[in-house]
Amino acid sequence: MSARTSVRVKPRATPKWSFFGRLLDPIDQLSEAIYSILILLTFTLAYRMIRLGGAEDSSLTDEYANSLLIAAFGATVAWGIIDGIMHVLVSVLERGESYRFLRKIQAAGTEQGGVEVIAEEVDYLLEPITSSGERQMLYRSVLPHLREGRPRKIGVKLEDFAGALGCVVVAVIAVLPSLVPFLLLRGNYYLAIRLSNVVSFIMLFVAGYFWGAYTGSSPVKTGLLLVMAGVLMMLVAIPLGG
Repeated sequence: MSARTSVRVKPRATPKWSFFGRLLDPIDQLSEAIYSILILLTFTLAYRMIRLGGAEDSSLTDEYANSLLIAAFGATVAWGIIDGIMHVLVSVLERGESYRFLRKIQAAGTEQGGVEVIAEEVDYLLEPITSSGERQMLYRSVLPHLREGRPRKIGVKLEDFAGALGCVVVAVIAVLPSLVPFLLLRGNYYLAIRLSNVVSFIMLFVAGYFWGAYTGSSPVKTGLLLVMAGVLMMLVAIPLGG
């Protein structure tokens, strides 16, 4: 499951390279693309094991190639839909956490009680870069504003459904380059599958590169790490008939 399956503090900046930033944050976009590419690879790396039972490459008929494409594309769309549903559920859960946080602060009977509630929520973020005294001063300064705050409604919002749609669209777009070889090499499906795998590895590297650039880690190393994951899948699949 994607990175959204657990509540976490994450940036909500809009990525400059994509209008999808209006629907999903950069990490959600990239994780969606990575997972969909890996799903496609599970089909293209083990195409013989899935249906042909280790038959020769000459058995790659139009009918089988079309079935493989439909199955792989369908699995990708299904993944996008499932992850879109999780996006809606987790968005509601995150608002629920914010609602409970404000309610706990407003229910605290004393200033120190309110400060302790804030400390439980954000101490782990600020502790590495601040002293205890600095945090206490900060918490006391924001406490009056939080007590006057009005929690957002917890129910499902239109933007949640927009994000869910973004999950499906990103999942589909991420695998389209890997499907192009099937359309261009309809007379040689064995070569098409191998080229599709190569394109998938390139897409994994690109996704890893942007992930590294966005998170501040090494873009090249992150991209190569994802490619290694794809290679490991290949080393497992080929001996089994992929």
